[in-house]
Amino acid sequence: MNILEKDFFFDSAHFLPNVPLDHKCRNIHGHTYKLTVGIKGKLTKKEKWIIDFAEIKKFVNPFIETLDHKFLNSIPGLENPTAEVIAQYAFIKIKKNIPNLYFVRIEETSTSRFTYYENS
Repeated sequence: MNILEKDFFFDSAHFLPNVPLDHKCRNIHGHTYKLTVGIKGKLTKKEKWIIDFAEIKKFVNPFIETLDHKFLNSIPGLENPTAEVIAQYAFIKIKKNIPNLYFVRIEETSTSRFTYYENS
């Protein structure tokens, strides 16, 4: 299996409403998120790629704009915006335009990430 990956970045604020009151993530805070899309497929005969990186940007950038510099909790479907929830939400939205999407990874920090795979 071949997997092509492309990274995107966005800045957003959020808080986690379901954690204990004294948990630090209960307070509004922000992250510079890194979203990675993984697309599976066979190399095309002519171009020798899975998909043009420009095509990925064309489909993913409009989605990124819906999150960038936004308060995630106010977006329907992201009322409890954990990395796990954001990754699944992104997968569902992006898969509509990229049928062979295999995974979406969300990184909140350089040491904390979650990957949502197709058929998770």
